[in-house]
Amino acid sequence: MNQASATHAISHLVIHRLVPGDGAPSRVELRPQANPLDDAAVRLMERLCRHLAERPGKGFGHFERDEGNFPMAHWVRAHAIEGSLDFAGLSREMLGHLQQRIDEDKVEEGGYVLFARATVFGADCLYVALLQETLGTVIGDGLSILDSPHLDMAGLQVAGRIDISAWQAGAERYISFLKGRGDVAGWFKRFLGCTDVVIALKETKKLVETIGHFADTQQLEAPQRDELMERAHLVLEEMGERGDPLSLQAVAAQIFPDAPARLAETLQNEALDLATGFVPDKRALRPLIRFKASAADWKLEFERSSLRGGSVHYDKESNTLVLSNIPEKLRQLLLDE
Repeated sequence: MNQASATHAISHLVIHRLVPGDGAPSRVELRPQANPLDDAAVRLMERLCRHLAERPGKGFGHFERDEGNFPMAHWVRAHAIEGSLDFAGLSREMLGHLQQRIDEDKVEEGGYVLFARATVFGADCLYVALLQETLGTVIGDGLSILDSPHLDMAGLQVAGRIDISAWQAGAERYISFLKGRGDVAGWFKRFLGCTDVVIALKETKKLVETIGHFADTQQLEAPQRDELMERAHLVLEEMGERGDPLSLQAVAAQIFPDAPARLAETLQNEALDLATGFVPDKRALRPLIRFKASAADWKLEFERSSLRGGSVHYDKESNTLVLSNIPEKLRQLLLDE
């Protein structure tokens, strides 16, 4: 195993080529053996992992149960769990299946197909990516200007990851893939044998918690922090009412317009695995504008705006809350005690 860094360790990597058919069936060019795990391979995998982590618009799911029509789970099990299929054989099976899905959907797209198994942040993962070539420029001998083809990571549209560790642990979601442009996600999702799993309420709760954590780390004054939280509530509530699917970059730009890239980076953190494309569930939005707490002998819930309005006052020195404008009914109850 090649130790790429403190967080990445590659055990297998091979690149084959898929040649589009221009109206006819595509064809493949197989590399006869695995690529050496040298420095170039390590850098390539680190770039791929970085692009996948930073790229918005990902889908998440688990394997389809019908392994006859969606055989990916069978092959991964044979390779990673049973040990009856080596990595070279796995890559050939996967490449043949990818070719079949592309030909079925008449996708006029080819490129270099990367298959890799790597441990990333402690998780044993299987990666597949369809890499395109683009033309760049280099300066050669005598300061001459030369064309130089290279892999176009910035234009990456087709890639996925199967978290084998999470799959074996019985996780609800362990497959992630780029949604890409147009109908890319459809045929590639079928290739992975993936059923989308997006539970809007659960994902919205995760989103709300992340926004709250982000607000805590920005060292904002209390009014600015409340404004950010209230703006997030308004934006997400309106999306829920309209039925608009979530776009992390668009939401970041609306919630934190002063520095949207900072919020987008937090929301797109690979460890968070926050889905996109779901409609925010309004039931999970209340913590953005409301405080709620309880102790052994009391419960309390109030709007953030009441702190600014003065009906709720927190005294830091005595660590007490003072409530003003008590409703008459509650006043009478208190007087009767």
